[in-house]
Amino acid sequence: MKSIEIDDELYLHIVSNTQSIGESASSILRRLLKLDDLKSQDISLSGSDVKVAKQEPLPEELVDATDKSDVELKKEIEVSTESVFNFINKEDLAMQRGAVGRFLLILAALYRAHPMQFKVVTEICGRDRLYFAHSEAELAASGSSTKPKKIPGSPFWVMTNSNTTRKKMMLTKAATSLGYTQPNVEKIRELL
Repeated sequence: MKSIEIDDELYLHIVSNTQSIGESASSILRRLLKLDDLKSQDISLSGSDVKVAKQEPLPEELVDATDKSDVELKKEIEVSTESVFNFINKEDLAMQRGAVGRFLLILAALYRAHPMQFKVVTEICGRDRLYFAHSEAELAASGSSTKPKKIPGSPFWVMTNSNTTRKKMMLTKAATSLGYTQPNVEKIRELL
């Protein structure tokens, strides 16, 4: 998979055209650009982010395709090509002076990879504190000295006044909530 950089306005336009949870940016762009021909898509089952989904019936012209097994396979699976690893720049991580900067960059990458599902992280909390929220005030009200910081490029805030072990636990729960496999959850955690 190739990565491209786009500006925030274009990214928000793509995200605003999402029609189903888990729809990849490639799928959205194909639809918007009217490049919906499934024969041109390369589906690989080797990735760790393959999701099974029920999709709408295929257009009539694709039902007449020569290889019916490929058509049936493509009808039953949806490959999510978006992964946090597509959005993490290891050079940017290395340039951060501390764990808070790396923590925010990793969370920003998780948000960019999963903007529609990211709200599940607001359910992650401690005994008395919220870890994620929609506003600075919401986090500040959940405890003293939370040091809320906005997750770059997202509408979410995160508590940053915790040790690195707690931050790793928060990343672990966030990645797990977003559907990452255990080996990938560990890779995300170790980026901190």
